[in-house]
Parts: sequence; C-alpha cells; structure tokens
Amino acid sequence: MPDLLKDFINRYITLSENDWNDIKREFQKKIFSKDEIILQEGKVCHHFYFFERGLIRFFCNIDGEDITKTFALAPYCFTSKISFRNQSPANESIQALEETVVWEISYQQYKQLEKINSWNIFMRKLLNEIQEFTEKLMLDSKVLTAEKRYEILQETYPAELLQKIPLKHLASFLGIAPQSLSRIRNNLHQSRKS
Repeated sequence: MPDLLKDFINRYITLSENDWNDIKREFQKKIFSKDEIILQEGKVCHHFYFFERGLIRFFCNIDGEDITKTFALAPYCFTSKISFRNQSPANESIQALEETVVWEISYQQYKQLEKINSWNIFMRKLLNEIQEFTEKLMLDSKVLTAEKRYEILQETYPAELLQKIPLKHLASFLGIAPQSLSRIRNNLHQSRKS
C-alpha cells in the first residue's frame, strides 16, 4: 500500500499509526487497462477505490448514447456512491481512460472501516467536497456557455491530461457536438494568438 493514500487521507484528517495500519490492511491493488469498464451501468458497485494513477470517466447511457457526467484524476477516491451505499444497480458506468492503478476495498471491508472514527471523519469531509463539486458542475451547466465551461476545464486539468480524453467524451460532458467543440478550441486558439 503506497503512502500516497495515507498522504491523501492526511489532507482531511491526521491519522494515527494504529488507524493507518488498520486502514491499509484492507486495501488490495488492482490495475485497469485503457478503456476498461470498471463498473457497468445496471450492475451493483461492490467496491470503493483509491486511485494512485490514471484517469476515469463517469457516464450514463441515454437513448443509446453515452453521456459523460464527469472525469476524475488521480490521486482521488471514487465509487458509484448510491449503488455502493445501497448495494443496488448503478445508474452510471465508470471507465478507465488510460491504464489506471487503484487500491480497492469491498463493501464488507468498507463497513469494517466504519468502526474507525478517523475513517468516518475523513469520509464525511471527502463526501462534502464531492457534493460541493457536483453542485458547482450542475450550476455551471445551467448558467455558463459550453465555451466558458471548456475554459474552466482547461484551468482545472493539465493540458496533457485533456489531450488524453477523446473529443467525443469532452463534447458529451459539455453537452455539445464534437464539431462544436472543435470550433470552440479553434476560436480559443485564435484568440490567444492575437
């Protein structure tokens, strides 16, 4: 288990060595290959993940079309929250967009970790952060243009990372056609040159 997870948790709460030893004991390493589906919509999410390297996409299928909900960068934690918590079929899929190294725990192991107070505080703070991010995404999608939202993406994610995300996924995240995203990119490129 890498110290990366310990460092990540310590951004939210300071762990004792005993708590850290109990937490790290539960996690197992797994590697997902590029484009591999981590969770299929309609299946139950049985794992909670910390990913130390990689890039993932959350998406759902609407009328036969993949709609990207969001992307996540390492290092971070992820799961299909409602499916995992309720052990019910997921209303979203999760995909590795590049080779992704994760540390996973099962639902049963997660329940064991809930006996550790520092883990509960960490999870509460992490879930609050995710909730704020989700609310901001929803608000931005209602009030900002696709061009402005793309500019925010460029400020949020490193350029080399954005280049790894297929155009069709970026476009569906922004709610526009790939051709429209190409135009936005060209316009932004031209305006920065002048």
